[in-house]
Amino acid sequence: MEINNLYSQFCPVSMASEVICTRWTPLVLRELLCGSTRFNDLRRGVPKMSPTLLSKRLKELELAGVVRIVRGAGGNTEYHLTEAGEDLRPLVLGIGEWGQRWVESRLSLRNLDPSLLMWDIRRNLDPEPRPELRCTVQFQYPALAKPMQDWWLVIEKDAVDLCKIDPGFEVDLLITAELRAMTAIWMGLTTLAEEISRGTVRIDGPPVLQKRIRDWLKLSPFANVARRAV
Repeated sequence: MEINNLYSQFCPVSMASEVICTRWTPLVLRELLCGSTRFNDLRRGVPKMSPTLLSKRLKELELAGVVRIVRGAGGNTEYHLTEAGEDLRPLVLGIGEWGQRWVESRLSLRNLDPSLLMWDIRRNLDPEPRPELRCTVQFQYPALAKPMQDWWLVIEKDAVDLCKIDPGFEVDLLITAELRAMTAIWMGLTTLAEEISRGTVRIDGPPVLQKRIRDWLKLSPFANVARRAV
């Protein structure tokens, strides 16, 4: 494993920090640990990170022996964690658990990001039982700027896709929400039922699908961490 020794200390904390504590690197590791392997999918998890910097960080992680590059089907480049990279899972999860426990919710909810929220919702969606026919769920955030207002989840028997551009399918379910409310639900700071009762979230569509979406929508992996900050 190649280390630049920027801190000039022999301490293992110092040596590890040189690999994993550069700007954006912990979030890139988060995405890899969540299962993203393709460059565009990694970008969707870090939408405010430039493609150039993402490429640089992936190259650094490869040189450090944390990531290996694999040529996938059709010649696509994929990024996979090595044994050393997978060994970082408890560390990255531990950082997330600490943040959920100790960072004040008002600070967390100051950093609203519809792109990351919808990508997280998509990859944690659990549409079981799978619908026999395609089900299209539109999320609408009316208070946001036009380019960020509308998102579509297209749920099929063997795949779930997130679309930023209208896929052209009939909408089966419409969820209209305040971004802050939907983010708080995702983080486990409130519940869908509470936000519906407050009027910050509204679900329109057939009752059977309204019930299903409540079951399909899952929370952040850190939502169940007991909070010590408010």
